[in-house]
Amino acid sequence: MTDLSDADRTALEAAAFRRLRDHLRERTDVQNIDLMNLAGFCRNCLSNWYREAAEAKGIALGKDESRELIYGMPYEEWRRQYQSEASPEAAAAFAAKPPAGRH
Repeated sequence: MTDLSDADRTALEAAAFRRLRDHLRERTDVQNIDLMNLAGFCRNCLSNWYREAAEAKGIALGKDESRELIYGMPYEEWRRQYQSEASPEAAAAFAAKPPAGRH
């Protein structure tokens, strides 16, 4: 494995995070419940992790702010524009997951 400085590792991780964030912004057809069922996390989880990281650094960041940073718009606007009703199958799969697997 290549030896990376802490600064390089942080920069690469930040770039990968931004690419994931941007990819999720572009893929508005992918619903959060589908992400949860397949990967065990969704855009809301990502925004929560972002907010928790900010809080760990002593940076106050509200839930709405962190969601807007991930979604690229206010969460309620994203929901109105892109969120569809979960299929019965997706809802059942989500309900069957143990709570420990959710964030």
